[in-house]
Amino acid sequence: MNHNNSAPVVVGVDVGGPKKGFHAVAFHDGHIFETSATLHAAEVVAWCRKLNVSVVGIDAPSCWSLTGLARPCERALAAEGLHAFATPSRTVGEGHQFYRWMRKGAELYHLLTPHYRLFDAKHPTSSPVCFETFPHAVACALANKILPAKQKRVDRPRLLREAGLSIDSLTNIDFVDAALCALAAHHFLAGTFKTYGDAAEGFIVVPILL
Repeated sequence: MNHNNSAPVVVGVDVGGPKKGFHAVAFHDGHIFETSATLHAAEVVAWCRKLNVSVVGIDAPSCWSLTGLARPCERALAAEGLHAFATPSRTVGEGHQFYRWMRKGAELYHLLTPHYRLFDAKHPTSSPVCFETFPHAVACALANKILPAKQKRVDRPRLLREAGLSIDSLTNIDFVDAALCALAAHHFLAGTFKTYGDAAEGFIVVPILL
């Protein structure tokens, strides 16, 4: 797809289990311009490549735990009051039904990273690149306070509107979360972000509001 100016396209992806699949939102020039929902990771990759996307933010673990315990990024988030599901070891993750959505995320990274290198903190803003992010942490960053996750269906759309986005195309909470991931990608390109974690078990990228 061609655009009227040289502003980069960024995408956010919300990852669900086999029945929900992937919800994705594309930003261009600070606006939501396209959404996509599919059950197939390969279709997400093809869509990103069609749109000539520069950065992809994904709500799913980029790495399995090496110890079977919470990864460093998850522990660092928890220390700030931001609690995420602890990612298990690959053996546990691949053997338990609860982690089907993480397996879908792993499939997406596997297919995406030949085209979008996984963020490793060495070349933070060079693209094309993909990274892990966390909608709850993005929302809390936008609000500049810890928000109750149970209020996400109210708080998250409001925060997107307050960020200047028209969200009429976001017809469910999965698209809302994907838009938060895209907003993280937008901040990533602007250099207004912070990271949690390490290269061994994955970084989580969250915006910083200056």
